[in-house]
Amino acid sequence: MHKIWMLFDPRRSLVLAAIGVIAIAFVIHFAVLSSPRYCDHLGWCAPTMNAQPGAVAARPPAR
Repeated sequence: MHKIWMLFDPRRSLVLAAIGVIAIAFVIHFAVLSSPRYCDHLGWCAPTMNAQPGAVAARPPAR
């Protein structure tokens, strides 16, 4: 194992690994928060106040 650490700088490797884990955590959290199950009580994706989860959103008329 020490030969691997001789090839890579441990500080840089651990910092990059931590940044990668944090980035993946943000992506997963935003994906879950934008899902229909959690979207309604946050009000992020509901087009109207009385939208139901899983309902098709109304589109504006085509021009």
